[in-house]
Amino acid sequence: MSALKKSCVTLKLATSLDGKIALANGVSKWITGPESRAEVHRMRASSEVILTGIGTILADDPQLTARPEEGCETQPDVIVMDSGSQLPSDAKLFDEESRQVFARRDGDLKAGLKNYASVMIEAGAKIAASAIKADLVDRIEWFRAPIILGGDGLSVLSELGLDALEKAPRFKRVALIERGDDIQESYERIR
Repeated sequence: MSALKKSCVTLKLATSLDGKIALANGVSKWITGPESRAEVHRMRASSEVILTGIGTILADDPQLTARPEEGCETQPDVIVMDSGSQLPSDAKLFDEESRQVFARRDGDLKAGLKNYASVMIEAGAKIAASAIKADLVDRIEWFRAPIILGGDGLSVLSELGLDALEKAPRFKRVALIERGDDIQESYERIR
């Protein structure tokens, strides 16, 4: 890949109706239903790399593989933002031998993505907010399950540090699809 190529970055979010990604105790498996999860596998299959954070790896130990019904020829690489060198050598990420797994120690999201044309972010609130603050997110695919987790649930985004509504990043909804009991909303960044 050329280092000059502009990445198309998609932030995947899976939440309750009230924007929570997990219960207060961290339990999150599975918020969304099988139809939404199947679509996420198709999205992964069309991505060159998945960006996640060490918090997601330590909490869930996900495989982050693409397993669509129609199959896929290659697996996306994985970049783990891990400034504290905590990535376990036995993490499930390493079970798939046909892809590369990189740990980024410097916290530079943009540098980690520059060699990929299609990027999918599947991460917790801090990485998701950091990507939005760095103006890296071109598209949001938001899967909402018809459940409510309440104020003690873990939020989908951490702080953006906004002091005025005019500074809030803006997105335009371009699609709304029912996926079983869930809703998938697609948004594109307005710049």
